[in-house]
Amino acid sequence: MDTLDTLRTRKKAATRQSLHEAALRLAMEHGLDGVTVEDIADAVGVSRRTFSNYFANKEDAILHADRERTGLLVSLVEGRPPTEKPWQALRAACQDLYRANPVPDREWVAQLRLLRRHPSLLARQAGDQFALERDLIAVLLNRGHGLDQELARLTAATFLATLRTGNILWLEGGDDEPLPEVVDRVLRRVQLR
Repeated sequence: MDTLDTLRTRKKAATRQSLHEAALRLAMEHGLDGVTVEDIADAVGVSRRTFSNYFANKEDAILHADRERTGLLVSLVEGRPPTEKPWQALRAACQDLYRANPVPDREWVAQLRLLRRHPSLLARQAGDQFALERDLIAVLLNRGHGLDQELARLTAATFLATLRTGNILWLEGGDDEPLPEVVDRVLRRVQLR
C-alpha cells in the first residue's frame, strides 16, 4: 500500500507539473486571454474535470511553480538554526533556495515576463505575496529574537521587497550576472537586526 500511495503521489505531482508547463507555454504562445482551461487540459491529454482537480483556473496553473518556490522558502526559513538573527536567517534561506536550483529555468523567466504583461496575474501574485508575507511573519515570530509583531512585519516586508528588486534588476539587466548573485548582493545592502 505504501508503494501504491507513493506512486499515486508521484503521478499526481507529474500531472500537476505537466498542466503548469502546458498553461505557461500556451499563455506565452497565445497570450493569457487566448488560452482556455480546455486548451490546457487538451494539451496534456486530460479532461477539464481532471484539470479542476489540480487547479481552480488557468492563472493558478500558471503560478504553480512560483507558489511551490515560496512554500519551499518558508520551510527553509523555518529550518534555519535558531541562533541566526532574523535577516541572516532570511538571507541564508534564500541562498539555500537558489542552491537547490541556482540557474532559473526557462519556465520561470517566461513566467516573470508573462506576469509583467498581464495585470490579472500580477493581482494574483500580489495576493500570493501577502500570504507569503503573513507566513514569514509567523515564522519570524516563532524564532524569537525579541521581534514583536510590528518588527516581524517590517522585516518580512523589507525582505520581500528586496527579493522583488533583485529579480527585477536581474531580469532587466540581462543574463550577465546570475540571479542568485544579484539577489544576494541586494540583500547584503539592507541592514536589519
